[in-house]
Amino acid sequence: MATEIFLLNISGQDKPGLTSSLTGVLAAYEAKILDIGQANIHDTLSLGILFEIQSGKKSAAVLKDLLFKAYELNIKAKFTPISSDDYEHWVGLQGKNRYIVTILGKKLAAQQISEVTKIISDKNLNIDSIKRLTGRLSLIKEEEYPRASIQLSIRGKIDDKTEFTEKFMQISSELDVDIAFQEDNIYRRNRRLVCFDMDSTLIQTEVIDELAELAGVGPEVKEITELAMQGEIDFKESFTRRMKLLKGLKEEVLHDVAVRLPITKGARRLIDTLRTYGFKTAILSGGFSFFGEYLQKELGIDYVYANRLEIKDGVLTGGYIGDIVDGNKKAEYLKEIAKKEGIHISQTIAVGDGANDLAMLNLAGLGIAFHAKPKVKKNAQSSISSIGLDGVLYLLGYHDRHIDLLE
Repeated sequence: MATEIFLLNISGQDKPGLTSSLTGVLAAYEAKILDIGQANIHDTLSLGILFEIQSGKKSAAVLKDLLFKAYELNIKAKFTPISSDDYEHWVGLQGKNRYIVTILGKKLAAQQISEVTKIISDKNLNIDSIKRLTGRLSLIKEEEYPRASIQLSIRGKIDDKTEFTEKFMQISSELDVDIAFQEDNIYRRNRRLVCFDMDSTLIQTEVIDELAELAGVGPEVKEITELAMQGEIDFKESFTRRMKLLKGLKEEVLHDVAVRLPITKGARRLIDTLRTYGFKTAILSGGFSFFGEYLQKELGIDYVYANRLEIKDGVLTGGYIGDIVDGNKKAEYLKEIAKKEGIHISQTIAVGDGANDLAMLNLAGLGIAFHAKPKVKKNAQSSISSIGLDGVLYLLGYHDRHIDLLE
């Protein structure tokens, strides 16, 4: 029995029962729906239905009845015949080489989206869908925390992923926007563990610099810290040098600093959401366990691995207890937690800002450089520099409505 394939495109004012009415007409003629998709922007509907129908009287009649139904509903209908060869070619592309591109910023302008989509087009990749992940912005009310994100699902063959991501990074730098690129595989949809650096990531300060100021050695320690973060000196060397400068600081000062820690914007929203959706979280820090454990209680973090200060008679000795938690140690702890929780390494996320975070950022299924140094951004898989820490949720594909329900 010969059949024909048609693509029905509907546009117009959205209203209840519209999809039901149109599919009801198709059902009356025993049409087979091959694909269906719908988008709604400012109460204006765009609906596509790809269907197969018996050739001859049935196909002519169904087109006529669909046009009449569209007139009744005050919407526009357009039909496009699809050849069987075109349809089979389209079917053959499904499931192959799919990727997710997430665009983040305080606001998104046409130029930013245009430049990103041009790169996609230049590589002969197809955009299957575009989804807004953030809530609608008011033009009258000033937003306390403006943020915007859209997610593009793309398909096609990419010969050089490094070149592809480098072009995104260039746009990101020039146009003040974050662009994340991920393979759309089963692991991306099933992340289960998020590990955070602490200083300048989970909190907006370097604790050791604050302690140094209180110990009267601020400039000396800050200089060493900056060299370490830029990757110009070995972390272990920088750590031992800085620790010696803190000798004699009183233990009571640690608590005073802890209660004043400036938690990064979006951190509570992120961690509350992750916990609700069953994620495990960890602090993997080259900083101090005293502050990591304080944040663990404050935010509800599952694991903390950081350096332990040596304290005698209520005073810092300038030494430490146990192994130094450097970049390689952070990566080891990430693997250790994943194994303990029965989580594949590809299901993990690591977030950090410094050179000593690169090992765990590159090991994790998704490594995110957060408001990071240039060297770190260049070598990480993804970066967030335009908004707060809850931007991680958009890279996971969460929409604001998934998050706001929890607040």
